[in-house]
Amino acid sequence: MCGIVGFTHKPDQKILRSMTDAIWHRGPDDDGFLMTNDVSLGMRRLAIVDLQMGKQPISNEDQTIWIVLNGEIYNHHCLRQDLIQRGHVFRTSHSDTEVIVHLFEESGFDFLNRINGMFALALWDSKSGRLVLARDRLGKKPLYYALVGRELVFASEIKALFAHPGVPNDIDPISIYQYLGLKNTASPRTAYTGVKQLPPGHLLVYENGAINISQYWQPVFSPISTISENDAADEIRRLIEDSVRLRMDCDVPYGAYLSGGLDSSTVVSLMSRMQDRPVKTFCLGYADKVAGQFQGKAQDLHFARDISRRLGTEHHEFIIDADLFAKHIPDIIRAFDEPFSGTISTFFLSILIGQHVKVALSGDGADEMFGSYLAHRLAFPIRYYLELKQAGRSWFESLTPADRVALGEFATPDQFRFLSDIADEKHAVWRDKLAVFSRGEREALLSQDFMTQIPEDLRDDGYEALEGSFTALDSLNQSLEMDQRGLLPNQILPFVDRLSMAHSIEVRCPFLDYRLVEFVNHLPGSFKINGGMNKRILKLAVADLLPAELINRPKEGFVQPVYTWMHGSLKNWVVNILDQLPESVFQRKTLIDLRKRFLAGDRSLNAKIWNLVCFSLWCSSHDKSISG
Repeated sequence: MCGIVGFTHKPDQKILRSMTDAIWHRGPDDDGFLMTNDVSLGMRRLAIVDLQMGKQPISNEDQTIWIVLNGEIYNHHCLRQDLIQRGHVFRTSHSDTEVIVHLFEESGFDFLNRINGMFALALWDSKSGRLVLARDRLGKKPLYYALVGRELVFASEIKALFAHPGVPNDIDPISIYQYLGLKNTASPRTAYTGVKQLPPGHLLVYENGAINISQYWQPVFSPISTISENDAADEIRRLIEDSVRLRMDCDVPYGAYLSGGLDSSTVVSLMSRMQDRPVKTFCLGYADKVAGQFQGKAQDLHFARDISRRLGTEHHEFIIDADLFAKHIPDIIRAFDEPFSGTISTFFLSILIGQHVKVALSGDGADEMFGSYLAHRLAFPIRYYLELKQAGRSWFESLTPADRVALGEFATPDQFRFLSDIADEKHAVWRDKLAVFSRGEREALLSQDFMTQIPEDLRDDGYEALEGSFTALDSLNQSLEMDQRGLLPNQILPFVDRLSMAHSIEVRCPFLDYRLVEFVNHLPGSFKINGGMNKRILKLAVADLLPAELINRPKEGFVQPVYTWMHGSLKNWVVNILDQLPESVFQRKTLIDLRKRFLAGDRSLNAKIWNLVCFSLWCSSHDKSISG
């Protein structure tokens, strides 16, 4: 695990060193450099595998191919043995990075289809004069780049790109518009017009001043041949077990997140079966509780403690309060380099983890595979409601007992009203209604000058394009496909990576082994949410691992109670930050109205206010005025 940087053309040691220094936190153990007349490569190393001999950059036998790698290759042992049998000579003891240069010699670009891991890499082939950048299938590890004239500059984080004097930091209005709906920017765009992010599952080849980008993998949901639920559950169990086993292979102490939910508890249970010593587990809790609030979070601690007791783990807890939360928010925003208002509690948990281990396994990714979020739970009910509407039975009083069963949690008067308001034939339309600020709300929020910079065809947050290329057939799988191609790489995995690496912690996600993802994606949506049960097939697969009360508990993720704090001890802090929003970007009248409603206690605005607070903090950390 590390951070990587580099650029083409004239070498400059000072620039290269400045770029690696900017991401010291990603690899405090070591650094490494390669400088030639054609390319400069740099890295900061967090030593996890082959501690003594795994220094980067690493080359092949004749030093014609060099690589810097951020991430881990989980199947490197078997790949190494195969390559040795084919005559390749290795210098390291068991470095996973060295495997790739020999794979590239053997297979060319097809090496990407042979590796199982999380990675962002840069490979220099001096014979062909090509610089190759690649990112793992699902986007667990980040990789940004910029073209400066005919020169390519790349880095693991945007802050390292800006350490290169040629990379501009002009703001991209389209990405800001998307942020206000999505809570994040969306690749390949970033918040800066001159900086792009290589999308997941993509390969970039730079040659003779030009770049060529191609896709080598994407989530596919076309159904497999008929399979029973029991057989599917058995295969899921086999794949999860193997995925956990692979991710326990490292040369430093490791542990696991344990939120008390289904996903992390599954990972910890399997880890406990695969080692003799107690697993080190870590959970986040919250102080400042008042009657009736944070009950779900209190249950997290309860269930995490219960699982720890059952499994005999070495359990640790980190408790945060509103003051600690507010103190670190600027640090969190700086970790992203871009505006971000998604989940940020990984930052605080990583403080605790860093006191004990360098590697932690987590349950991230299971929600986007098996179905859990509101958008997933809505998918089948929306389709059912549209059929009711077509049949002329679209009012609540007309529902039959069978209708109520089919609609599940949306069969109450309030929820049915919400469902009818949201429902639309097009995913892109009803997804927009779930945005923080919908399209219409953004047009009322943003200044006219700012809106003129956003083309009409780019005002849908990318949903139209995703919907136009669905491979899934049923509505739930379509919703999951949309999230695996959008939400997962653009919001979920960035917070996992940036906020753990801010504390030099490597997080491994067994549920996101591509083999498991591919298998689960081919299963029908009815296996995933059915009869009011979320993650049905996963629960069937791990039923013998966990107590029934945990398997059946409502979903409670790592989400800090900021919305309650905003109306309590942090209210003045929130208002002060809102007052710093740039009027060149926003319409003052709309901001004043939002501010008044917030101060009056309107909790329906929680997500919107927090989105604007995070944007204001990002503006303050940006070293150039936001003029739109």
